[in-house]
Amino acid sequence: MTKSKTVYFCAGWFTDKQNQAYQAAMKAIEANPTVDVENSYVPLQHQYKGLRVDEHPELLEDKEWATATYNGDRVGVSTSDMLLAVYIPEEEDVGMGVELGMARALGKYICVVIPDEDFGKPINLMSWGIADNFIKMSELATTDFNKPSYNFYAGSVY
Repeated sequence: MTKSKTVYFCAGWFTDKQNQAYQAAMKAIEANPTVDVENSYVPLQHQYKGLRVDEHPELLEDKEWATATYNGDRVGVSTSDMLLAVYIPEEEDVGMGVELGMARALGKYICVVIPDEDFGKPINLMSWGIADNFIKMSELATTDFNKPSYNFYAGSVY
């Protein structure tokens, strides 16, 4: 298998659980032979002027930083082959919702990854409906993104 797919890495890092899932997903895509990690768009690696909001919370009040970071991420969604969303059912992220909507509007393939221990828990109806496929975190390193597929989520919606 060749590393032919670039991904927009859509994941929160604002809570301990999100950060753990973020780290696990990054490790998995680095091991996945069908993901071109080097040329993928990982928002934390593209923060405006290299300033990360988790290290500089005052940036949330800086319109220049916010506008440039949003537009950088918008470009990341539009130029990536697909969107990979690391989703925590009980920790909805409105920013992820916007990125999912952008990807769908642009006709991008959307795969939602849910930590194994959360797979099957109810998720938001709109997140359920927008995705092309749902996989467990344990499947991420071996999923062949060169052969995208559609599948329903195993859990219910709210």
